[in-house]
Amino acid sequence: DYHVKRRIYRRSGVREYLIRRVDDGAIDWFSLEEGECVALPADDAGVIRSKVFPGLWLATKALLAGDLAAVLATLQQGLQSEEHAAFVAHLGHAQR
Repeated sequence: DYHVKRRIYRRSGVREYLIRRVDDGAIDWFSLEEGECVALPADDAGVIRSKVFPGLWLATKALLAGDLAAVLATLQQGLQSEEHAAFVAHLGHAQR
């Protein structure tokens, strides 16, 4: 199922997607780069940052531990980041 969906997502141009692996419970976040799905790395704290949606940050270790307060705190940090503010400003200009 994983490999089939990966091919479909790549062929359909899905720019990013997440999966939760059943075998070990890990979370992978993939980005479509030059026609290939590439895993986005997590930092030492287990946070993965979207390339497509700047400021969308996922605290994978906290999510897997069921610490939703930490997941939301990390997301809020991302939404308050400079890269997210620039992204929102860009979207505002694109709509005009």
